[in-house]
Amino acid sequence: MALPLQQSPRLRTLGMSAEIAARLRVMIEEGELPPGERIDEKALCELFDVSKTPLREALKTLVSEGLVLHRQYIGYRVAPLDLAELRATFETLHGLERLAGELAASRLTDVALRTLEKKHLQMLDAHSKGHRTDYFRINQEIHQLIVDGAANPVLSSIYAALMSKVHRARGAANADHLRWQESHEEHEQIMRALREDGRPRLGDVLKAHSENTATEVLTVVAEAIRKGE
Repeated sequence: MALPLQQSPRLRTLGMSAEIAARLRVMIEEGELPPGERIDEKALCELFDVSKTPLREALKTLVSEGLVLHRQYIGYRVAPLDLAELRATFETLHGLERLAGELAASRLTDVALRTLEKKHLQMLDAHSKGHRTDYFRINQEIHQLIVDGAANPVLSSIYAALMSKVHRARGAANADHLRWQESHEEHEQIMRALREDGRPRLGDVLKAHSENTATEVLTVVAEAIRKGE
């Protein structure tokens, strides 16, 4: 019987760095590490109980993804948000939301609708308990499910990629400014539009919700950038 291979220190480091990168990615996307903030390597090593080697491997990964910036002799910091790019991304998403709603009006299956109903109840539960992170995670899952219900894989892929950029902006904004209650009420409207025969309003309702979200997020991000200048 073959003996198990001994894992090399390099492989162990790479495994740890991948896990650290995943945790840092969430911290950045949820706003725990806000845009432009200097990354305190010592504090993160203590938080994750690791040496600097796997942490720096993780940071290099995030640099390659554009989430973190690095300057020699200065160190690492969270990449700032580009307001112009964010605005352009939202403009594109408005159109994709409407298109997805128009296609899903006839293509969304009964199984998908039942899944959406369950997700909506989960989101309501997170809202009632004040679990902001869970609320917005489920919120985004609902939007992606509707887009996937349009049965257009190219649309689904583009939408998911663009929403990953918007998610970081939402996480960077303060919870009080993210229209939590308004978003909750607009999702009720989306569910009503999904339940209607023929779903004639779905595309318009999704686009309006996207526009309202964009207005608030862009306002908050612009103010944060102004204060940081």
